[in-house]
Amino acid sequence: MSNIIHPVDRDDATLSLLLTIWEGSVKSTHTFLSDQDIADIKPEVYQTLQMIEVLCCYEDDQGILQGLMGIDNHKIELLFISENARGQGIGKLLVNHAITQWQVKSVDVNAQNEQGLIFYQHMGFQIINRSEFDAQGRPFPILHLCLPFLLSPSLFFSFTGYLFNTI
Repeated sequence: MSNIIHPVDRDDATLSLLLTIWEGSVKSTHTFLSDQDIADIKPEVYQTLQMIEVLCCYEDDQGILQGLMGIDNHKIELLFISENARGQGIGKLLVNHAITQWQVKSVDVNAQNEQGLIFYQHMGFQIINRSEFDAQGRPFPILHLCLPFLLSPSLFFSFTGYLFNTI
């Protein structure tokens, strides 16, 4: 399972499909958001998909996009997996790719998204701070996480290699 696509075409059809993946994933994992919240956020996500520095996708063996990840300045800004593909290791694969290929060091997660927090902690990220509002000033608390950089680089990659092989 290593069907990671980068670069991703950012034509309207592909971005619309990615936005559909985002919306389905958000409805499953961000239960604290109302339908109106999702509708309000959706145009921002579309713009982010157009502009983000690195956009990677996961394509299944049938050629269907099942996940997306956006990275900017060594930080995961987006990670969403299609509802019907969750639990198959796609998120783990994308995060591992982000760390090894794009030197990702951090990620933010909504404090109310317990599944997301557990996933990122399972991947080795640790909470370093909390904000009471999201980046757009909405009252959705955000947890800021990073990988443990107190380790030397060689020990860090040994640790993450061990972690990825045991999960």
